[in-house]
Amino acid sequence: MPDMPTAFWSGWIATVTIVSFVGLVWFIFSVYFSADAGQEESEGPVWDENLREGSNPAPMWWFWLILALMVFSVLYLMLYPGLGSYAGALRWSQGGRLNESMVDYESEFGGLRSLIAEAKLETLQADDALLRSAQRVFDRNCAVCHGYDAAGQASYFPDLTDGEWQWGGSPEQIEQSIRNGRNAVMVGWSPILGDDGVLQMVDYIKRLGQDDAGGHPAQPKYDQLCVACHGLDGSGNAALGAPSLIDDTWLYGNSDSALQHSIAIGRTGEMPAFGERLDETQIRLLVALLTQNSSQE
Repeated sequence: MPDMPTAFWSGWIATVTIVSFVGLVWFIFSVYFSADAGQEESEGPVWDENLREGSNPAPMWWFWLILALMVFSVLYLMLYPGLGSYAGALRWSQGGRLNESMVDYESEFGGLRSLIAEAKLETLQADDALLRSAQRVFDRNCAVCHGYDAAGQASYFPDLTDGEWQWGGSPEQIEQSIRNGRNAVMVGWSPILGDDGVLQMVDYIKRLGQDDAGGHPAQPKYDQLCVACHGLDGSGNAALGAPSLIDDTWLYGNSDSALQHSIAIGRTGEMPAFGERLDETQIRLLVALLTQNSSQE
């Protein structure tokens, strides 16, 4: 069982338990075996000709039931934790039971899980049973944001099947995203660009990669504010999590209103870290599943 914060609280819990139990014993004794038990009051108001207040004790079968429960309680407190930091004669604890289960699990499946964690992705992707296991891991941990089909949702969570990865789509980069998480920040440029500048930048972004992008009035501001992350040609930088602006993949949408929001107000996105929640085998299975999904598109 977990250690008590202090010896005081451990003693306090034990004292309250024992005093409560002694009080219950006294109460039961006073009800069934006191000198006044079983005597009816001879005086007092009478209702409906023959109904009056009295002190008849509860039925005796109640006493035997309570006595049996009290004996069971004493035995339980002797064998199991219940009196502060006293662990009980059997030394049982929920944490100890969990540790035993983990040891049994590791002895039965540890070798196989180690092989999976070290196997090549191609080997894992060729095994349908392992991919089904990977899908279950994905469903429990990733589907709430990315959808059960991994195609993203709500224009806020990226599609994991299209082969376009904001932070890079190599197995190593995907593993790093799963293990350590990601935090993306798109700065809002409205204070610098102004309303007209934002509209011009939207038009320029939509023309990037086309022949008529050169000489655009927004190009100087793009070179000043955006190049450091998105590059001169708008191809992005996976190391910074800066997406390409010249492909057809837009996380928040490529409508004028969506682009205006992104440029003027900015965007923030967070991918939680799962390195402490998932073990090496589960992470490896997810990488195998996701690289297979993206390669099929």
